[in-house]
Amino acid sequence: MNQTDPAARPALPNKWIVLILLLGIAIFNHADRFLLAGLVDPIKAEFGVSDGFMGLLMGPAFAVFYSTLAIPIAIYADRANRIRIIVAGCVIWSVFTILSGYATGPATLAAARIGVGVGEAAFQAPAYSVIAAYFMADQRGKAFAVMALAVYFGQMLGYGAGPAIAEVHDWRFAFKLFGAIGLAIVAVAWLIVREPPRTEAATARLPFVPLARQLVRLRSYRGMMFGMGIGVLSGIAFGFWGPTLFSRNYGISMAEAGSAFGGAFVIPGMIGAMLFGALADRIAKNGYARMLVLSAIGLAVATGVVVATVWAQSLTVALLWALPAGLFGGGWAVGIYAGLQYVLPDRMRATGTAIAMLAVNLLGYVIGPWLAGVLSEAFGEGAQGLRMALTVVVPVGLLGALLLWRGALSLEADRKSLHEEQTN
Repeated sequence: MNQTDPAARPALPNKWIVLILLLGIAIFNHADRFLLAGLVDPIKAEFGVSDGFMGLLMGPAFAVFYSTLAIPIAIYADRANRIRIIVAGCVIWSVFTILSGYATGPATLAAARIGVGVGEAAFQAPAYSVIAAYFMADQRGKAFAVMALAVYFGQMLGYGAGPAIAEVHDWRFAFKLFGAIGLAIVAVAWLIVREPPRTEAATARLPFVPLARQLVRLRSYRGMMFGMGIGVLSGIAFGFWGPTLFSRNYGISMAEAGSAFGGAFVIPGMIGAMLFGALADRIAKNGYARMLVLSAIGLAVATGVVVATVWAQSLTVALLWALPAGLFGGGWAVGIYAGLQYVLPDRMRATGTAIAMLAVNLLGYVIGPWLAGVLSEAFGEGAQGLRMALTVVVPVGLLGALLLWRGALSLEADRKSLHEEQTN
């Protein structure tokens, strides 16, 4: 098919339907991750492993493959059918989520989590590239804010529904059920979503190493990449270990802790994400750099509030701190996703996003949960050990906010320079 010929292009579905279907896939992308965090104690009890090992499962076992494989997949996605890539990845991670429920010990559970990471590597960069193709620049803030809701729905399922299912059946059944639902959702997406057409120039292959060097030289790109990575490190460390902290601190079951943690952060987080998306689109009319400044402010405030939550002396006080934590933390990453799609030309969007997400995922998903688990073990595990570990890890989010603010100062100049180089 000649993609440059409008008469030859297939009819595309409504962009909001596409967004909702991608959101559905993304929800189980995150739910499959948070489910392990919601079931830390029952898995520890059955397999006799430590906090450090569980941190290894939540972090490196998943994220090393997730992060590194995302690069070659994104390079391929910049010139191939992104919908097929997303669907194939979802099938793989859903199958391995089911296999997590059949684990016979720590080694087989770790192998299943590696498989989940391999499948999920095919989602993030292609999906955001597809959204940028379906939505005009002045609507992307709202679109990315909708996608940000996936984290909170995923938390709700992983922290709340997962442990509740485990109490009725067992922790294995929760993994099997989540994987089966993921397969059903991706089947619907496969039938409806179509690949948006691209010009021949947009599908031309770009050499990876020169492209990576070109992007990393840009201060705005470095600021978004490392600022988001450090911010995610802070947030994911708390997000993955928060339910366990609630359970140990306040003497409640993991199911109760997961429901309390998920419920307290999910609704404020969703509201914050949608408010951020609407506000970001509005202020972006006067310059996209303002979106990054807004991201920096949201991350800085959220980081301070999360530290206060860690040290709350009662569950009631912790849940009260969750309100501002969710409102400010719910959407700060939206401005970065929009900023990346704004600064990157279409022909390098998936690859450029994946390069940035490599740093984000290595810092956030590899180091964050693992470091918190190792420090918790070093501090003696238990409630106080985990609290001290999070007190060390969470405040690094302030450095991420500083990097985002610095990146915002050169966003427009870097975009102009990059687009001029691509047209020459």
